[in-house]
Amino acid sequence: MNLNRKLMLLASICLSLMQTSCVTNQEQPDFSIPPDAKAGDIELQANVYMSNDTEFLCHTGFIVVPENRDNPASRLISIPITQIHATGNSSLEPIFFLNGGPGITNIDEYRFVSELSGNHDIVLVGYRGVDGSVFLDGPEIDEFFKNPPGDLVERATLDLLADAYARCAKRHQDAGVDTDGYTVTEVIHDVEDVRVALGYGQINLLSGSYGTRLAMLYDWMYPESIFRSAMIAVNPPGHFEWRADTIDDQIRYYSELYKEDVEHGGRVDDLAETIHVIARDMPDRWLLFPIKRGNVLMGTFMMLYHTSSAPAVFDAWIAASEGDWSGIALLSMAIDFMVPGASVWGESAAKAVSADYVFAPGSDPYAEFMPPESIIGAPASLLGVAAAQGWPAKVIPDSLRHVRPSDTETLLISGNIDISTPARFARDELLPHLPNGHQVILKEFGHSGDVWGKQRDALVHMLRTFYDRGEVDDSRFVYAPMSFAVQFSYPSMMKLGLAVVTIILLALIITVWLVVRKLRRRRMAR
Repeated sequence: MNLNRKLMLLASICLSLMQTSCVTNQEQPDFSIPPDAKAGDIELQANVYMSNDTEFLCHTGFIVVPENRDNPASRLISIPITQIHATGNSSLEPIFFLNGGPGITNIDEYRFVSELSGNHDIVLVGYRGVDGSVFLDGPEIDEFFKNPPGDLVERATLDLLADAYARCAKRHQDAGVDTDGYTVTEVIHDVEDVRVALGYGQINLLSGSYGTRLAMLYDWMYPESIFRSAMIAVNPPGHFEWRADTIDDQIRYYSELYKEDVEHGGRVDDLAETIHVIARDMPDRWLLFPIKRGNVLMGTFMMLYHTSSAPAVFDAWIAASEGDWSGIALLSMAIDFMVPGASVWGESAAKAVSADYVFAPGSDPYAEFMPPESIIGAPASLLGVAAAQGWPAKVIPDSLRHVRPSDTETLLISGNIDISTPARFARDELLPHLPNGHQVILKEFGHSGDVWGKQRDALVHMLRTFYDRGEVDDSRFVYAPMSFAVQFSYPSMMKLGLAVVTIILLALIITVWLVVRKLRRRRMAR
């Protein structure tokens, strides 16, 4: 998710998604479609791409594509393109980047431009529904999350969220949007059309998280177009739905690492069991601040994506076991700040539901994703269930919802403590179908943000050798034990914030009292 920091108080609990700031130094082109345009038309203009204060020559523009390729009468939409040109003399296969999400742009998020553009063009193709002429925004969903009518793990609340998704979809349909055109497979067709329009032969893919699913689909749908593919935080079919047992396994692994941290561990004997017990007996509030169980479970799951934010979450749970619920209250409050505006909700629902959220008649997804014996369940999957119930997504063919074999040279990069896409997904479900595949598992790395940022130089070296020579060299990665040190604990931040607010209120009261007293003295003097 793309989460904005709302207050300094919440700074340390925002997701640490380490991203390079990369934007063009000119205004983005107008994405309006010319009256005489036809599918496949491409418009590009010379531009300059800025990355790490360095200029790179590029072309920016858009391609015209059908909104729904299954409908011969479909209207046309535009998809933005950024083509960053290789800086060296030897130009090898271009690298097409597929960002995570869904619900996040693919046009301004590229990493490693300076490191990988020496021998390769870098190409960004916008995601339909987020980038270009159609924006599937969801103010109805944002309003729901700003003031949810109940707990996020309660059925009645999720039913209202599903209604918000349905109203969002209807609004877009009433505006002329064909919601059937916003599937993951349509995204692949867009990227392939760009490849053809730019005159490339085979291309390389670099993908992360949700983007790895797109990379798989691209390889299965257009196998002759792909030369090499590197995937980070691999998400095979079926894993837009998180599972409680998978999350439990990762929390238990964290618990074992906690025992090994002699310096910062030891406050509880079993971290996983502590969370399991506390999660079932939460108070409704701390002082005047409400504690919403669904918010706490959701926030815990989100903060465990990355090893940088995990220790503070565990510290809050441990403090709660000692009777101090202030940190849990802060975590509950943080979700109310973080979720609204965190995603382009219509696009996110359309893509995720088109690929995975398909339930058998009579099934009970709530019971499936929140089993009573689980540590925290799979709370984020409940939001996907609500989206599936409300958004009229078109499901992609069943043949693309299961792993297929591929001969493409493929590098799978996984963190062994990735709570969202554990390494075993790639190892057990995808790698056996890749005769030319290789997996690198990075110990004590979490989700994609950790892989992108924790040992950047080592990752760049491995990607460069893979794309340039087809070799996998992970020798520059250095093992670093997991540390549970907490610089700013949630309880401390909550109490500090409360103290600051109290001081401000007292100052205001004293100021008002002094002003009133002065006015009374003046009246008495007259």
